[in-house]
Formats: sequence, structure tokens, C-alpha cells
Amino acid sequence: MSVEFSGRGDPQQTLALLWGESLGSKRGPKRRFSLDDVLRSAITLADEHGLDALTMRSLAEALGVTPMTLYTYVPGKAELLDLMVDAVHGEDTDAGGPEGKLRARLEAIARQNQERYRRHPWLLEVSLARPVLGPHGLAKYERELAALDGVGLSDLEMDAVLTLVNGYVHGAMRSAQSAAEAVRRTGMSDAEWWQAYAPHLAARIAPERFPLASRVGTAAGQAHGGPFSADHAFEFGLQRILDGVATLVSKSPQGD
Repeated sequence: MSVEFSGRGDPQQTLALLWGESLGSKRGPKRRFSLDDVLRSAITLADEHGLDALTMRSLAEALGVTPMTLYTYVPGKAELLDLMVDAVHGEDTDAGGPEGKLRARLEAIARQNQERYRRHPWLLEVSLARPVLGPHGLAKYERELAALDGVGLSDLEMDAVLTLVNGYVHGAMRSAQSAAEAVRRTGMSDAEWWQAYAPHLAARIAPERFPLASRVGTAAGQAHGGPFSADHAFEFGLQRILDGVATLVSKSPQGD
């Protein structure tokens, strides 16, 4: 899976576009599309074919304009990518809200991010080590912090908990995407792969040599119908992370 990096564009132009500011003179012929039209087309293209298929030329073809026309909307792909990321972060307006227990609020955040990755798998190909500082991304951060506000954590702990939860979801969804890609490329389901390999593996592995691997691996394989279940891994990991956050909060002066 290739990785694109956010924040590679010209900072002045990127931030101006993100925050709805004009890049310069509006003279010239009336535009056929709005910037939102361009972004929707770019997101659709990436959703259907991945980021590798998204180029300024392919986007121009999808819109029915010349590549040079497209450059009157955005300076290049780097700025376009930041705009796309910020746009999809604006699709959700609620991350669990302040009501309910902290665990439920954090779980809502995790599942909302999970669904966003399902809608837009290309997001998993974007490194946000240098975050997109647009209005939608910052609003998302604000909403998610609200779920942690007032439970007794310090500001640094609040940020770290969000980083932990969101980072876990990102990693788990990358694993799920990798598993799905293996099925797509080989044309063989995990169950079919397991059925093909299991008899040959059993003939070569002596349980007395690998007692734990044999016992646990067999139990997991039978439960999942294959070597790995992305859904089970996600649910198990998420609940353990939420357990850990609950322990952290219980040790704070206020608790939840």
C-alpha cells in the first residue's frame, strides 16, 4: 500500500483554499464548476480507484476539462489532497456528544472513524503526521475532545487518548484493508486458503513440538474460518483500549 503525505503543498495557498479565501484575481471566464464540485469528483475517483489513480489529468478527464483548467482551481495534487481530507472530515457532525458515559462516547468516536475509512479507503493511504489544518479537521478534533472534557484528564492526556483511539482505528482498518486486498488479488477467500493449506500444514507440524501454537492456532482458525478475522481483531482491540482508558480515568482526581 503506497502512502501519500498531507501538508506537502504551498502553505499559503493550501490554507487559503481550506479556509475559503481567494487565491487571486477573479477575472476571466466564468467557471463551469465550483471548488466543491472539483473536490466531490476527486473524492469519488479516489473512492472507486484509489489514490494512485487520482492525478490532475485523470481528474480533469472526469470533469471534462483540460488539465490546465483544473490548475485554476487548485495549484496541484498536494493541495488537492489536503482539501479532500478536510472535506471528508466534514461529513460527520457528531462524535457521540457529551451525553452518556465516557466509554460509550469514545466507542462512538472509534466507530465513526471506522465508517469513514470504509467510505473512503484511500484515507488509509494518507499519512497525517503533518495534519491538515482545515476547518473540518479542526472541528472534528474539537468534537472528539469534547467527549473527554471534564473527566479529570490533563490536556496532554486528552490529546494522547484521542491519538491512541484514532491511531488504533487507523491501524486496524489498514490490516482489514490488507486482508481484503489479499482476497481480491488472489480470488481466494480466507476460508478457501485455510482449507487448502491446513491439511498440508497438519501433516508437517507435530503438536508436541509446538503445543501452544497448535492448540491456540487451531482454536483461532476454527473460530474465524481462517487465520485472521479483521472484525474480531477490531472489536477485541477496541474494547481493551477502552478498558485501559477507563483505568486511566479512574486514577484521575475526578473520575467519570
